[in-house]
Amino acid sequence: MTQLAEQTVLVTGANRGMGREYVDQLLDRGVAKVYAAARDPRTIDVQDARVVPLELDVTDAGSVARAADTAYDVSVLINNAGIARGASVLNPDTSVLRLELETNLFGPVMLASAFADRLAERNGAVVNVASVLSWIGLGGTYGVSKAALWSATDSIRTELTPRGVQVVGVYVGYVDTDMAAAVQAPKADLATVVRAVLDGIEAGEVEVLADDISRAVRAHLNEPIEAQFARLQPVV
Repeated sequence: MTQLAEQTVLVTGANRGMGREYVDQLLDRGVAKVYAAARDPRTIDVQDARVVPLELDVTDAGSVARAADTAYDVSVLINNAGIARGASVLNPDTSVLRLELETNLFGPVMLASAFADRLAERNGAVVNVASVLSWIGLGGTYGVSKAALWSATDSIRTELTPRGVQVVGVYVGYVDTDMAAAVQAPKADLATVVRAVLDGIEAGEVEVLADDISRAVRAHLNEPIEAQFARLQPVV
């Protein structure tokens, strides 16, 4: 992928936060169309003829199939939708972990599968928004789901790169959105993060480290786990 201008993009979780910012910045870059996906498409309020609200529940296979039928012309898929509950992984009630896995892992995997052939036909791109918590176990059940997405993204890349599809993993710490409103740790600027991701797509990158903490963690993954944990615990 070189330029986003004239591409047709699907953004999940597009009704607020980072998803809404993706839509706005994609329009600024001259895309031909944006399918702005949300469970309730009435919550998509961007007033631009290029924006097509799309009903999508990423946890529902039938909803994914219907979205794939509707958005037949997609060339770039941005798997942005996600939830964060961050429960203890030792909680005997695994319902929170299961819900996070359904949304943060199985949703992106189902969408990548549903659109794979079309993206290959168009030499397109898949973008999976993961987290710095993919790399170190400080995020409870949320970190587990994002670690799984990291692994899945690498596996998707192995399968789709030979078919001409750019597969991008995005890693970022807390971002200044409603999801992180209660977090006291430093937060990355929303617009800056999204701009880095879109720049990465256009530059042909396969991994976007969208803030300082993600770059720092990635740089030290070769350290013993004890050292990584000690380094990050005060700031994540």
